[in-house]
Amino acid sequence: MVATAPSTSRQASPDRVPEYEQPLNERMRTFLRLEFLYQQLLYNCGVDADWATRGTITTILEIMAILTRGDVRSEVHKELDLQIDNLQQFKNQPGVDNKRLGILLNNLVESRKNVDAVGTRFMQVLKDCQFLSSIQHRSSIPGGTCEFDLPEYSHWLRQPFARRSQDMEKWLTQIRPICDAVSELLWLIRGSAQPVDKTAINGMYQHRMQKDASCRLLRVGLPKSSQLYPEISGSQHRFTVRFLEWSTIDHRAVQTGHDVKFKISIC
Repeated sequence: MVATAPSTSRQASPDRVPEYEQPLNERMRTFLRLEFLYQQLLYNCGVDADWATRGTITTILEIMAILTRGDVRSEVHKELDLQIDNLQQFKNQPGVDNKRLGILLNNLVESRKNVDAVGTRFMQVLKDCQFLSSIQHRSSIPGGTCEFDLPEYSHWLRQPFARRSQDMEKWLTQIRPICDAVSELLWLIRGSAQPVDKTAINGMYQHRMQKDASCRLLRVGLPKSSQLYPEISGSQHRFTVRFLEWSTIDHRAVQTGHDVKFKISIC
């Protein structure tokens, strides 16, 4: 059973209801991890600070590890095709905003073109970069990227921010089409289901899917004032949500004994 972290998409504002997400298949797990890392990368790469640049490089290496493990590009392409087919079924149906639908379809088609354009060897530029390879090799050692271990890396970090940005943009260009497509897809998937009010009796809620239901992502929302967080476990067939009371880092959270009202979206 795995505790889920709050959704990182569309950075939370003070007025936003806290939301927690749980992927129910491997494709969604990969997409959520990519989105999580991509948001860190975009945040850090725009900050003129050595530590932010280090954070950017670390994140690029983590994204590389995901993109080189399995055919993620193919998974993104399949999901784009699926979403395009789903949206096209709504054309000319009563009550559909065809202008809005057209914009969504155009965005997905453009994303698919960009994913096609990078080709199957889109990671080769990053793989062939000896500079990144040396950092990746030392990153497995605690503190292995400090100055005496990687003097070239330290020298590069002392270069003007404009020069570092130029190099980072070169690397980012290779992964941006895939990451942008993943962000677009997750935005659509999240919006595909409306939140429903539910009550967890004594802090626990169980749900069994209908046989013909297609569920890949769960989203749990709690009131802003809630001191609880959900722990979600399950599969595409059934899932359980337990609400835990958190006190301090020195004490393990325990399941609440009270009924909990929450919202859930089954996407």
